[in-house]
Amino acid sequence: MKIFLRGLFRSFPIQLFLLHFKKFQVLLIFWFVLFSTVNGTFMKSFGADSLYLAPEYLGEVNALSAAFVGVAIGIFIMSWNITTFILFSRHFRFLATTSNPFLKYCINNGIIPLLFLGFYFNRAVKFAGIKELMTTSEITLLVGGFLGGLILIIAISFFYFFRADKTIIRRLTPVISNPQLFKAQFRRGEDKLTQSRLVKVEWYLNSLFTLKKVRDVSHYSREFVETIFNRHHFAAVLSIFVAFIFLIVMGFWLDDPLFQLPAACGITLFFSILIAVSGAFTYFMQSWSIPVLVLIFFVLNLLYRHNIIDPTNKAYGLNYDNKEQRPAYTRERLFELSSPERTAQDKEHMIRILDRWKARQDSKKPVMFIINTSGGGNRSATFTMNVMQCLDSLSNGELMRKTAFITGASGGMLGAAYFRELSRAKAAGAAIRLQDDKYVDDISGDLLNALFTSFVARDLASPAQKFNVDGYQYVKDRGYAFEQKLNQNTHGFLNKQLKDLNEDEVNARTPLMLFSSVITQDSRKMLISTQPMSYLMKPVYDTNKLAEIEPDAVDYQSMFAGQDPMNLRLLTALRMNATFPYVLPNVWLPTNPVIDVMDAGLRDNYGLETTIRYLQVFQTWIRENTSGVVLIQIRDRKIAGWEPFEASNITEIATKPVLLLQHNWYKMQEYSQNDLLCLSQQILGKHFYKLSFQYLPKKEDARAALNFHLTKSEKLDINEALFSANNQQSFQFFKELLKPRNNPPAK
Repeated sequence: MKIFLRGLFRSFPIQLFLLHFKKFQVLLIFWFVLFSTVNGTFMKSFGADSLYLAPEYLGEVNALSAAFVGVAIGIFIMSWNITTFILFSRHFRFLATTSNPFLKYCINNGIIPLLFLGFYFNRAVKFAGIKELMTTSEITLLVGGFLGGLILIIAISFFYFFRADKTIIRRLTPVISNPQLFKAQFRRGEDKLTQSRLVKVEWYLNSLFTLKKVRDVSHYSREFVETIFNRHHFAAVLSIFVAFIFLIVMGFWLDDPLFQLPAACGITLFFSILIAVSGAFTYFMQSWSIPVLVLIFFVLNLLYRHNIIDPTNKAYGLNYDNKEQRPAYTRERLFELSSPERTAQDKEHMIRILDRWKARQDSKKPVMFIINTSGGGNRSATFTMNVMQCLDSLSNGELMRKTAFITGASGGMLGAAYFRELSRAKAAGAAIRLQDDKYVDDISGDLLNALFTSFVARDLASPAQKFNVDGYQYVKDRGYAFEQKLNQNTHGFLNKQLKDLNEDEVNARTPLMLFSSVITQDSRKMLISTQPMSYLMKPVYDTNKLAEIEPDAVDYQSMFAGQDPMNLRLLTALRMNATFPYVLPNVWLPTNPVIDVMDAGLRDNYGLETTIRYLQVFQTWIRENTSGVVLIQIRDRKIAGWEPFEASNITEIATKPVLLLQHNWYKMQEYSQNDLLCLSQQILGKHFYKLSFQYLPKKEDARAALNFHLTKSEKLDINEALFSANNQQSFQFFKELLKPRNNPPAK
């Protein structure tokens, strides 16, 4: 038994497995992330596991989509094998004397990949049945597709290395067959080649089922062994280079949905590139790695400062060309934009729009509806579409006519904007049934595949590709891919510019929609609309009793009046409103100094803060011209949820100060906005009502993920949330509000 255990411990697979933990542990981080993601631990609330366990391609989860993920996992495994083979080869020189040394290395290095594949299949089968509601035959096809893709890429890789081995042997044959030359490859005396101290190997797997004892290589010269390994290293690096060229070529075809691979492919390919680059860099640079990295970082900064490279994302439609005429982003400029004269002018302009809205209603003092929708990725977009369809049905198709103002954050605004554009198209004569389920399917469609594929193939690999909007050029990146995919999902209804919406909004034929985002430099809001809104740049206050208050928002129309602000694409405005950190690139705006913006949810995830200020500004007009304001709030989470942050282990205690803000971010917003809401109710009195529609999952641990991808079971869960007791009560009160009467009913 002792001999068996010693032999097992000294076997090549076990020694290799241990070597990964002794050397270059950073490469194991990628495996840890994959294991954690598939397990549903890493980024659990964002649904990262569904990207791997239920990959989607061309809108379907099937054998083909699984095959693509199998190919990506195969590339990752081969990239990891190639990289570690290059880094570790000096520790197992006996392989140089075997046939097909790289194949034998892969066989013996299979413990971690095999553990992952077994774990993956176990999780994937359960996930497909529970989350994707698949039958046994569909699950079998899914597994078969994954295995087919995995086996294909591994077979191609080994075929390449078999050919490389033959080339190496052919080149070394003249040396081996020549006694004088071959004799020179042996060492004598003190030059004897010794085994690595880190790896003590006695047995190795010569094939999948054959053990073989390690040969003594001490009689070979170091130069001879390293010659063999160096030629294998060259073949390995060449394979990585070919794969990188493939990504560059693919980047030129990404506008075609056929090349928009499952999001898991993009993520895994990104990991493969990182492993390959880090391994090759470490191997070739050796002790110079850190100095060279510092030099590269310095050069990149230098190129960026001199505008030779520009990785920043732009707002598509805005003029970035004339740098000398860019507006100043200064404190003085913001006070100028929010001056009493300008705000009075913009306020009068909005009152004229409100007068036109009132003229289109069916009573002298109508009820004004305002819609707020929360952030929350595709789950919020889907829930918002569901709620607005029901409200429109209950109002006999009059929801948009009765609504004056729509705002919110992130995913919710995607759903609201799509519904509004469908309503506009119907009013213009299009044959559209607004309650059709296909529109829910459209807005719930996957957006991550195109985004992550573009990140890998365009942002990291391909040279910059350009496209035009009204004569201005922009670079195609993952922001562009997101917009194009959203445009495809919504069949072109959102493919408009602000100038295309202006006439309907200014004449109150459609509700005014306000898109906001957060300026990262100072956390002010960027308020994007077809109309000037300088009156929302500051809170309403008495200048005779309070010192001057600084603007906490920026009116987009006023700030960029000289940069063709109405050229901005609606898709871009939506993306700026929904720029989740790192997933989508921050949008840089042409100011001096340059500023960038990100997700509106960072400051006002429910749109309530902006709405309350809007009501305060126009409170006099509202009291005189309406019988009340009904705030319809559509939320992707319950009100005042009880989810205390409890530390269950030492790690969580250590990370609690860092994660506490993230955990309570939405709650802090809600606490603050509840105060504002109560103040608004005091201002408007009985004329103010609030209806809340909340996405409440059947099971709290089965909540739809916060990302741009939903599983079938998540879509069903979101649809069924309409029938919760709270939402049914809100629908009932909405119907009461629609009945003709002098005053709204008491809730």
